[in-house]
Amino acid sequence: MSSHISNLRPDPDEVLVAIADYATRAAIKSKQAYETARYCLMDTLGCGLEALEYPACTKLLGPIVHGTTVPNGARVPGTQFQLDPVQAAFNIGAMIRWLDFNDTWLAAAWGHPSDNLGGILATADWLSRTRVAQGKAPLAMREVLTAMIKAHEIQGVLALENSFNRVGLDHVVLVKVASTAVVANLLGCSTAETINAVSQAWVDGQSLRTYRHAPNTGSRKSWAAGDATARAVRLALISKTGEMGYPSVLTAKTWGFYDVLFKGRKFRFQRPFGSYVMENVLFKISFPAEFHSQTAVECAMDIHRELKNLGRSADDIRKITIRTHEACIRIIDKKGPLSNPADRDHCIQYMVAVPILFGRLTAADYEDGVAADPRIDALRAKITCVEDKGFTRDYHDPEKRSIANALRVEFKDGRSLGEFVCEYPIGHRRRRKEGMPILVEKFKTNLARRFPARQQEAILEVCLDAGRLERTPVNEFVDLFVI
Repeated sequence: MSSHISNLRPDPDEVLVAIADYATRAAIKSKQAYETARYCLMDTLGCGLEALEYPACTKLLGPIVHGTTVPNGARVPGTQFQLDPVQAAFNIGAMIRWLDFNDTWLAAAWGHPSDNLGGILATADWLSRTRVAQGKAPLAMREVLTAMIKAHEIQGVLALENSFNRVGLDHVVLVKVASTAVVANLLGCSTAETINAVSQAWVDGQSLRTYRHAPNTGSRKSWAAGDATARAVRLALISKTGEMGYPSVLTAKTWGFYDVLFKGRKFRFQRPFGSYVMENVLFKISFPAEFHSQTAVECAMDIHRELKNLGRSADDIRKITIRTHEACIRIIDKKGPLSNPADRDHCIQYMVAVPILFGRLTAADYEDGVAADPRIDALRAKITCVEDKGFTRDYHDPEKRSIANALRVEFKDGRSLGEFVCEYPIGHRRRRKEGMPILVEKFKTNLARRFPARQQEAILEVCLDAGRLERTPVNEFVDLFVI
């Protein structure tokens, strides 16, 4: 006896339609979103430039076939590469994410919405150079900023109530979906073609999180987003040809995403698509560290100064207790050996020990040379995390979105320091006035790593003038970053 399965093609899933309608039709009216996107653009590109100092990153960059140059191809900032938009998206995306220093969104599923810039900038640059070669007008940077706002929103709103990590899937699935939608729009896809493209992103096999967790933590976590945003460009280009989509990719019984990969649960939504995510995105301004530790690192820096004032050292410490939120414990509370930089920048004990000992936390502090200092592991062994239910509640509260940590130091002689508490990191929306000038200084530092003074000044003049930046042709903007 066989059961009948209808072969009638259904209407597209509501989620596909909502994403495509937003990507192709929504008007962004928030001045705050565009202002934040401008800072996000600077910070994201600056993070990519810093990553170029690390051979582990640069070995992955360039064309797939060595020596290949694509006529009218997209340029990769900070390099001389000119590539097809798919490979350029991978290059830019890998650079952006390499040092875990670009923006962050914390929710049921966390992630880094600026990862989408790889696909957005590569596509917009390639389209612009192609148009100029054809005697047509290029895209303006206003369109890049709009695409950034929309990609942030798609990724972030999907993440608010839907935990992909709890079913073992990496959050870069949301980079792929968001990039696919906005890149399809940049390519001129209709809403129907964009629905098809987004369905392709969901039907893909999705990345496992195992490269982010013990015992397999490794460097793929630094290029996974580049891979996702590049795949998005490829899927959008395929869909632009008129290739069919899969309308019930999420809801199809047995074979759809919900049944196969999401334990039969449908996505839940806290809010409609707008500009909330870009307005509230978290910037990593001071420390290249997994975001759940940012406030802990700020506290650790304060502890370093207090120890120095008291004439004490880490040798005097018996125990450090970190009062924190549940997500922090689940992701970065680690004991035992740490085998590589990717392991260390996802260990809160390491990220607290280094600033207490040295008064700093930089990307170089995750490398083997610094990690070999025995004092780090000795102090790590004294650090314990405990959950504070209030911190966890405030972490999920849409009106607060705190990422609180509190550190208490107990000495061997029985004395202790008062508890050091930080609820909102400097990159939080509540600290924008304090944080944005420091973000600009971070950008200046990263420009100086790669470019001569005159080129640095030319880039800054454009980036710090909102109106001029929005009017600048994309290809001319990217050319400012070519060495």
